[in-house]
Amino acid sequence: MECFELMEGLNNLPPKQVQTLLENCQSVKVKRLFLYMAEKADHDWFKYLDLKNVDLGKGKRSITKNGVLVNKYGITVPKELAEHGKSI
Repeated sequence: MECFELMEGLNNLPPKQVQTLLENCQSVKVKRLFLYMAEKADHDWFKYLDLKNVDLGKGKRSITKNGVLVNKYGITVPKELAEHGKSI
């Protein structure tokens, strides 16, 4: 939840820099979790990202055990996070 609260404050990120960082990041879990939380936080810059250029890997990833699966991103997140804020 602390991580999501930090994400909520990142409303002025430049989309081009975020795009570059996502394209160069090697961790599929990090990219999926970042995108999930950015969309959940409803940031305006999110709509400018070109996700077809971001390798999100294949298969499901688990952030936590006994969490909630977010089908769109193929990650399992804590129930508290899934229930907080905007639904995806």
